[in-house]
Amino acid sequence: MRQQSIIFFTFLLLCTLSCDIDQTKKAKMPEVDVDVKTKAGQLPSFEVDWASVDVGTKTTTVSVPKVVVVMEEEEVEVPYIDVDMPDDKLREEQTITVEAELSGKSQKIDIKEIYATGKRLYVISELTPTGQDLGKEKMRVSDRIVLYAPDLDIKHYIIGNKPKGAFNNQYAYINSRNEITAKLAKGKQIYSK
Repeated sequence: MRQQSIIFFTFLLLCTLSCDIDQTKKAKMPEVDVDVKTKAGQLPSFEVDWASVDVGTKTTTVSVPKVVVVMEEEEVEVPYIDVDMPDDKLREEQTITVEAELSGKSQKIDIKEIYATGKRLYVISELTPTGQDLGKEKMRVSDRIVLYAPDLDIKHYIIGNKPKGAFNNQYAYINSRNEITAKLAKGKQIYSK
Protein backbone atom coordinates (compact mmCIF):
# COMPACT_ATOMS: atom_id res chain seq x y z
CA MET A 1 0.00 0.00 0.00
CA ARG A 2 2.86 2.40 0.86
CA GLN A 3 4.53 1.64 -2.48
CA GLN A 4 1.28 2.41 -4.34
CA SER A 5 0.99 5.73 -2.50
CA ILE A 6 4.56 6.64 -3.42
CA ILE A 7 3.95 5.69 -7.07
CA PHE A 8 0.70 7.72 -7.12
CA PHE A 9 2.30 10.85 -5.66
CA THR A 10 5.32 10.48 -7.98
CA PHE A 11 2.97 10.17 -10.98
CA LEU A 12 0.98 13.20 -9.78
CA LEU A 13 4.20 15.22 -9.40
CA LEU A 14 5.43 14.19 -12.88
CA CYS A 15 2.08 15.12 -14.46
CA THR A 16 2.27 18.54 -12.78
CA LEU A 17 5.85 19.12 -13.95
CA SER A 18 5.28 17.95 -17.56
CA CYS A 19 3.48 21.10 -18.63
CA ASP A 20 4.15 24.83 -18.34
CA ILE A 21 1.18 26.95 -17.12
CA ASP A 22 1.24 30.75 -17.41
CA GLN A 23 -1.57 32.82 -15.87
CA THR A 24 -2.77 35.31 -18.48
CA LYS A 25 -5.43 37.15 -16.47
CA LYS A 26 -5.78 37.84 -12.72
CA ALA A 27 -8.93 36.97 -10.78
CA LYS A 28 -11.27 39.79 -9.83
CA MET A 29 -13.97 39.42 -7.19
CA PRO A 30 -17.44 40.82 -7.96
CA GLU A 31 -18.30 44.22 -6.50
CA VAL A 32 -21.33 44.17 -4.18
CA ASP A 33 -23.19 47.21 -2.86
CA VAL A 34 -25.59 47.37 0.08
CA ASP A 35 -28.63 47.11 -2.18
CA VAL A 36 -27.50 43.58 -3.11
CA LYS A 37 -26.69 44.63 -6.64
CA THR A 38 -23.66 42.90 -8.09
CA LYS A 39 -21.28 43.60 -10.91
CA ALA A 40 -19.85 40.73 -12.90
CA GLY A 41 -16.56 39.31 -11.64
CA GLN A 42 -13.73 37.88 -13.66
CA LEU A 43 -12.30 34.37 -13.51
CA PRO A 44 -8.59 33.87 -14.15
CA SER A 45 -7.52 32.42 -17.48
CA PHE A 46 -4.41 30.34 -18.19
CA GLU A 47 -2.31 29.31 -21.16
CA VAL A 48 -0.95 25.75 -21.05
CA ASP A 49 2.14 24.85 -23.11
CA TRP A 50 2.40 21.13 -23.95
CA ALA A 51 5.26 19.24 -25.54
CA SER A 52 6.15 20.04 -29.14
CA VAL A 53 6.40 16.91 -31.30
CA ASP A 54 8.45 16.35 -34.47
CA VAL A 55 7.75 13.13 -36.46
CA GLY A 56 9.73 11.79 -39.42
CA THR A 57 11.94 8.89 -40.55
CA LYS A 58 15.65 8.19 -40.49
CA THR A 59 17.79 5.33 -41.77
CA THR A 60 19.31 3.14 -39.06
CA THR A 61 20.72 -0.38 -38.85
CA VAL A 62 18.60 -2.75 -36.76
CA SER A 63 18.40 -6.48 -36.17
CA VAL A 64 15.48 -7.82 -38.19
CA PRO A 65 14.08 -11.21 -37.14
CA LYS A 66 13.86 -13.72 -39.99
CA VAL A 67 13.32 -16.90 -37.97
CA VAL A 68 13.56 -17.41 -34.20
CA VAL A 69 17.19 -18.56 -34.43
CA VAL A 70 18.42 -16.26 -37.22
CA MET A 71 18.85 -12.48 -36.97
CA GLU A 72 20.13 -10.46 -39.90
CA GLU A 73 21.07 -6.80 -39.90
CA GLU A 74 19.48 -4.68 -42.58
CA GLU A 75 19.19 -0.96 -43.19
CA VAL A 76 15.55 0.04 -43.01
CA GLU A 77 13.58 3.29 -42.73
CA VAL A 78 12.43 3.61 -39.11
CA PRO A 79 9.96 6.32 -38.08
CA TYR A 80 11.14 8.65 -35.36
CA ILE A 81 9.34 10.87 -32.85
CA ASP A 82 11.08 13.89 -31.33
CA VAL A 83 9.31 14.98 -28.10
CA ASP A 84 10.40 18.28 -26.56
CA MET A 85 8.89 18.57 -23.07
CA PRO A 86 8.75 22.06 -21.52
CA ASP A 87 11.62 22.60 -19.04
CA ASP A 88 13.05 19.09 -19.65
CA LYS A 89 16.57 18.97 -21.04
CA LEU A 90 17.24 15.21 -20.50
CA ARG A 91 16.24 13.84 -23.90
CA GLU A 92 17.77 10.64 -25.20
CA GLU A 93 17.36 8.34 -28.19
CA GLN A 94 15.29 5.24 -27.43
CA THR A 95 13.96 2.56 -29.75
CA ILE A 96 10.42 1.39 -29.02
CA THR A 97 10.09 -2.18 -30.29
CA VAL A 98 7.06 -4.47 -30.36
CA GLU A 99 7.47 -8.18 -31.23
CA ALA A 100 5.38 -11.33 -31.44
CA GLU A 101 6.47 -14.96 -31.83
CA LEU A 102 4.24 -16.84 -34.26
CA SER A 103 3.55 -20.43 -35.21
CA GLY A 104 0.97 -21.90 -37.57
CA LYS A 105 0.02 -18.89 -39.72
CA SER A 106 2.11 -15.81 -40.49
CA GLN A 107 1.05 -12.33 -39.36
CA LYS A 108 2.54 -8.86 -39.55
CA ILE A 109 2.73 -6.41 -36.65
CA ASP A 110 2.58 -2.63 -36.96
CA ILE A 111 2.79 0.18 -34.40
CA LYS A 112 -0.39 2.13 -35.22
CA GLU A 113 -0.59 4.89 -32.57
CA ILE A 114 1.31 6.37 -29.64
CA TYR A 115 -0.28 8.55 -26.95
CA ALA A 116 1.51 10.56 -24.25
CA THR A 117 -0.04 11.20 -20.84
CA GLY A 118 2.23 12.82 -18.27
CA LYS A 119 5.36 10.64 -18.16
CA ARG A 120 3.74 7.54 -19.77
CA LEU A 121 3.48 6.45 -23.38
CA TYR A 122 0.75 4.13 -24.62
CA VAL A 123 1.92 2.21 -27.71
CA ILE A 124 -0.94 0.62 -29.69
CA SER A 125 0.09 -2.02 -32.24
CA GLU A 126 -1.91 -4.41 -34.40
CA LEU A 127 -1.36 -8.02 -35.52
CA THR A 128 -2.74 -8.70 -39.00
CA PRO A 129 -2.88 -12.18 -40.62
CA THR A 130 -0.99 -12.53 -43.93
CA GLY A 131 -2.30 -16.02 -44.75
CA GLN A 132 1.13 -17.67 -45.19
CA ASP A 133 1.42 -21.14 -43.61
CA LEU A 134 4.51 -21.49 -41.39
CA GLY A 135 4.25 -25.28 -41.10
CA LYS A 136 6.25 -26.42 -38.05
CA GLU A 137 8.46 -23.31 -38.07
CA LYS A 138 8.23 -20.45 -35.62
CA MET A 139 8.69 -16.85 -36.65
CA ARG A 140 9.11 -13.49 -34.90
CA VAL A 141 7.66 -10.33 -36.35
CA SER A 142 8.47 -6.84 -35.11
CA ASP A 143 8.04 -3.14 -35.66
CA ARG A 144 9.95 -0.23 -34.12
CA ILE A 145 10.03 3.53 -33.78
CA VAL A 146 12.92 5.73 -32.65
CA LEU A 147 11.92 8.20 -29.92
CA TYR A 148 13.87 11.27 -28.80
CA ALA A 149 12.42 12.14 -25.38
CA PRO A 150 13.05 12.00 -21.65
CA ASP A 151 12.88 8.52 -20.10
CA LEU A 152 9.16 7.63 -20.13
CA ASP A 153 7.17 4.64 -18.84
CA ILE A 154 5.87 2.64 -21.83
CA LYS A 155 2.71 0.50 -21.86
CA HIS A 156 2.16 -1.74 -24.91
CA TYR A 157 -1.24 -2.88 -26.23
CA ILE A 158 -1.54 -5.19 -29.24
CA ILE A 159 -4.84 -5.46 -31.07
CA GLY A 160 -5.31 -9.06 -32.21
CA ASN A 161 -5.39 -12.63 -30.96
CA LYS A 162 -2.53 -13.46 -28.60
CA PRO A 163 -0.26 -16.08 -30.19
CA LYS A 164 0.63 -19.11 -28.06
CA GLY A 165 3.97 -19.11 -26.28
CA ALA A 166 5.63 -17.53 -23.25
CA PHE A 167 7.45 -14.91 -25.36
CA ASN A 168 4.13 -13.14 -26.06
CA ASN A 169 3.34 -12.55 -22.36
CA GLN A 170 5.26 -9.26 -22.22
CA TYR A 171 2.45 -7.29 -23.92
CA ALA A 172 -1.26 -6.74 -23.24
CA TYR A 173 -3.41 -8.17 -26.05
CA ILE A 174 -6.84 -6.63 -26.70
CA ASN A 175 -9.63 -7.34 -29.17
CA SER A 176 -10.36 -3.72 -30.06
CA ARG A 177 -8.95 -0.23 -29.48
CA ASN A 178 -12.27 0.62 -27.81
CA GLU A 179 -11.08 -1.36 -24.77
CA ILE A 180 -8.50 1.35 -23.97
CA THR A 181 -10.28 4.49 -25.24
CA ALA A 182 -10.84 5.77 -21.69
CA LYS A 183 -7.11 5.48 -20.88
CA LEU A 184 -6.23 7.50 -23.99
CA ALA A 185 -8.89 10.21 -23.54
CA LYS A 186 -6.64 12.54 -21.51
CA GLY A 187 -3.53 11.81 -23.58
CA LYS A 188 -2.09 13.53 -26.62
CA GLN A 189 -1.60 11.51 -29.81
CA ILE A 190 2.03 11.91 -30.86
CA TYR A 191 2.15 9.26 -33.60
CA SER A 192 -0.33 7.68 -36.01
CA LYS A 193 0.30 5.34 -38.92
